[in-house]
Amino acid sequence: MAEELAEQPDNAAEELAEQPDNAAGLSPTFTFTEEQQQLRAAVRRFCTEHFDEQTVRRLMESEPRFDPKVWARLGAELGVLGMSVPEADGGVGGTLVDQAVAVEEFGAALACGPFFGTVYLAVPALAAASAGPVRDELLGPLLEGARTAAVILADRAGVFDPTAVTVTTDGATLTGTASQVVDVDAADDLLVAADGPDGVGLYAVDATGPGVTRTPLVTMDLTRPQAAVRFSGAPARLVAEPGTAERVITRALQVGAALLAVEQVGAAQHLLDLSVDYAKSRLQFGRPIGSFQAVKHRLADMLVDVEHARSTAYHAVWALADPAGELDDPALATGIAQAVCSAAFSRVAADTIQVHGGIGFTWEHSAHLYYKRAATDAALLGTAEQHRDRVAALALDTASPDRVPRVATGSG
Repeated sequence: MAEELAEQPDNAAEELAEQPDNAAGLSPTFTFTEEQQQLRAAVRRFCTEHFDEQTVRRLMESEPRFDPKVWARLGAELGVLGMSVPEADGGVGGTLVDQAVAVEEFGAALACGPFFGTVYLAVPALAAASAGPVRDELLGPLLEGARTAAVILADRAGVFDPTAVTVTTDGATLTGTASQVVDVDAADDLLVAADGPDGVGLYAVDATGPGVTRTPLVTMDLTRPQAAVRFSGAPARLVAEPGTAERVITRALQVGAALLAVEQVGAAQHLLDLSVDYAKSRLQFGRPIGSFQAVKHRLADMLVDVEHARSTAYHAVWALADPAGELDDPALATGIAQAVCSAAFSRVAADTIQVHGGIGFTWEHSAHLYYKRAATDAALLGTAEQHRDRVAALALDTASPDRVPRVATGSG
């Protein structure tokens, strides 16, 4: 069984990703294009060169916890920090599927960098906002890798909740606090949902400017730093006014959830590959441990988890890539993806340690780095349990004859 699993292509997602047929719509045909395969290979080579295990261990204990020069190359050379952003806005004019292909490889390498704050949330939020001086000024440098960002939004299980906003504004400054903000420690810009006299708007704040205090937090996953933020009359600029801000924030949260799910798939696939290789080479009683029934069953379960997660993750990306939202319900698709992928990554990470036995528990082995990332990711944008509850509400509690929840089958 171990040998059979080892023969599985590490790009098995090629049969599961979704790509638009043309500018008018999407086809539910789950194949990657040749260009996307080349993109995957290019990003994988880049990660091999710049995010090997030794480099990741060094970066996760440095300040900042990423290499600004490497980050700039991701934007300026590879153009993978905002691949779905139109060319008119400074992007490469690709699709969200293109972005997901790159993110999956970053997840496999456990790449250190402000991906969650910048790529998953800030760029989608700015891309969804109406064009304007503030928005345009912020978006370009983020896409080029010249600046980074963190986002402070009030969400419950990945759904924007205006009543949970803890930052207030008078239109020109922000006051309030936010806890456990990812990637804010070294961020240049902050996108903040703040409540004002006219409602909740989205504002941009210079993270290094006056009135902003960042307090680093001790976290389990050193590759994904977090900090608490306090605003004390911090100067702010309006990005999305009340009335449109909720739409912008909702889009950012949904894209963020889908890309986080794809990242989890990439990491889980990497762990499966590690486990299969180890099961083939580790001898016990003169036989590879992969020949034992218990190990075969565990590896088979890991494979099922990874493939199930990959299907739901790319389905969510596909649903969000449809600008009209006619092919599927993005809220339902992203909820399913997070419910499945968070749980799958956590199980695969735990099973990887079990397959590796004693060496899997040591600091020297990389398994614990992925285990900690799995635990952190499972709490971002809602837990698997919260997402299952939300999926049940969408599919059952709010269902009606004129609004039947649907998940596309990809068969026609």
